Amino acid sequence: MPKKAKELTPIQVKRLVEPGHYSVGGVSGLALQVSKSGARSWILRAKIGDKRRDIGLGGYPDVTLAQAREKARNARDKIAAGIDPVAERQAMRSALIAQQAKAMTFEQCATEVIRKKQAESKSKKHAAQWQSTLETYAFPILGKMAVKDVELVHVLDVLRPHWETKTETMTRVRQRIEAVISWATVHGHRKGENPARWKGHLDTILPAPTKIKKVKHHRALPIDGMHDFMAALKKREGVAARCLEFIVLTATRSGEARGATWNEVDLQGRVWTIPSERMKGGREHRVPLSNQALALLKSLPRQQGSDLLFTAPRGGQLTDVVMGELLKRMKADATVHGFRSTFRDWTAERTSTPHYVAEMALAHAIRNDAEAAYRRGDLLAKRAKLMQDWARFINSKPAKGDVTLIRAKESS
Repeated sequence: MPKKAKELTPIQVKRLVEPGHYSVGGVSGLALQVSKSGARSWILRAKIGDKRRDIGLGGYPDVTLAQAREKARNARDKIAAGIDPVAERQAMRSALIAQQAKAMTFEQCATEVIRKKQAESKSKKHAAQWQSTLETYAFPILGKMAVKDVELVHVLDVLRPHWETKTETMTRVRQRIEAVISWATVHGHRKGENPARWKGHLDTILPAPTKIKKVKHHRALPIDGMHDFMAALKKREGVAARCLEFIVLTATRSGEARGATWNEVDLQGRVWTIPSERMKGGREHRVPLSNQALALLKSLPRQQGSDLLFTAPRGGQLTDVVMGELLKRMKADATVHGFRSTFRDWTAERTSTPHYVAEMALAHAIRNDAEAAYRRGDLLAKRAKLMQDWARFINSKPAKGDVTLIRAKESS
């Protein structure tokens, strides 16, 4: 039977400062270990199964002599019951780490979702909008909360204050909160229904967005106002004026034209091909060039070191601000995007162009299944005829009181 160590007093333990291993008695195997650096800690040397182990019980003086003896007795009792205190501690630590992983905050989950969006999206602006709207509206309330604890009342605290005054923005915020919570659920950070879902849930609490506020459309010129506008625009000098003229002639979006490059244009084939990564819908779009659009492009000077069709005076792309300022100087009550609306109104009111052809000219998705069936190709020839009619219309003012109806011939 091993010799029992003499029980040391707290004062005697305090005086143990030389490096070494000192048995302190009271519990078999309990010792104070003093390192060369002067650090002191409690060690219980015990046999667990077939292995002899040194079990750490904490540092001295944070753990007193009495506390060390109590810990050592508890460890001895577990060993006697067939429990390995070291393995038990490791298991508890692993469980704690797993629990902490599940306790990710809403903001941490949102960061992961935004990172995913950045990888998927062709537009950095889209991911930035996610970050901005969540930071502004969601994070102040949900950000530091464990995502598993987010409930309906918290989501409503985010949405209700602005739901009727910033309806469009808050609709997007709701969708983004729903996406973050869905991500958290799939990754095991929470369970249960999504408190931000709309159908059958929030739609029973909040007013429908369409009933609160109609969508604010981009300001657009009336159809017959296009003649005078184009005449005035042609008299304007500068790259911004030529870019806007090209936008109107092609009925494309501002960013698509401002970012257009010469390698996208086939002057011989009279086609401008916008690659998918620059299109809102993520699909390549071919734009047929009218005689007027083609003549405009041929008149443009080539800027050395730039492949852009429309290079800003200081280099790089023109900005939306520059285009907007041009319209202000012209005193036109319209936005750049509004010219697409005017074109769409013209096709509906002044031509017999089928709906799906007009929508394809604008690179809109065809929602109707029956019409989508026609989309075996991109109807380039039909759209070329349409764009030439549009160019002719906006560049020639009809006689007073004469409203010309262009009847585009369509094969069945």
